[in-house]
Amino acid sequence: MAGKKTIPVQYEDDSILVCEKPAGMPVQPDATRNVDLETYFKNYLFSKQEGEEEPYLTAVHRLDRPVGGLMVFAKTKQAAANLSEQIQNHEFEKCYQAVVCGELPEEFGSFEDYLLRDGKANMSRVVAWGTAGAKKAELEYELIDCIETKNGVLSWVLIMLATGRHHQIRVQFASRGIGLYGDTKYNPLFQKTKKKYIPLGLYSTRLAFCHPVTGEKMTFKTEPQGEAFELMDVEAY
Repeated sequence: MAGKKTIPVQYEDDSILVCEKPAGMPVQPDATRNVDLETYFKNYLFSKQEGEEEPYLTAVHRLDRPVGGLMVFAKTKQAAANLSEQIQNHEFEKCYQAVVCGELPEEFGSFEDYLLRDGKANMSRVVAWGTAGAKKAELEYELIDCIETKNGVLSWVLIMLATGRHHQIRVQFASRGIGLYGDTKYNPLFQKTKKKYIPLGLYSTRLAFCHPVTGEKMTFKTEPQGEAFELMDVEAY
């Protein structure tokens, strides 16, 4: 681990590991062969243990590569099964903060759509109910702040996910004409940018679930990071 950037660990015990994923880092190995979060923490656990057996570690939920923030890994199969069951039963709370381009229809609201994933293009889109392969996507949002900039209105939003679909937040907001800041995949305002990389204005800022062994309610929080959130702070004052 020497010489490498240290990834913050908020909590760790024999069953789980909660960390803060850097934006731009994949959760699992992909075609780029860049260092991924799962491999990083397997090496971290291996360096602490005695013996040569590969440590068990698995992600029970995902964050898109451009998204940073809180994630939880299971360190045992039993913990993985328990946390996965909490997610399926909507007992696992995931909250994000985002910066979107435009004004929201209301200060408090909810989006409900059906999303269809295109694996070849690595994209999802909103489709009509009943479309083969489509999955229901639900979220609630709350407006934190809204400012006028030289490039238009930006809104800072708290998002509570009820489902965890592929690119869900990005697709649902973009489909309503309020795409995420820096989203070159779904927001037309950024699709033709000449910049090689723009940090996505989306961050996982809160996780809450019951510990898979003790049953204790656990809550983890962090502050959002990235260009979009810095812009909101600077422009607001």
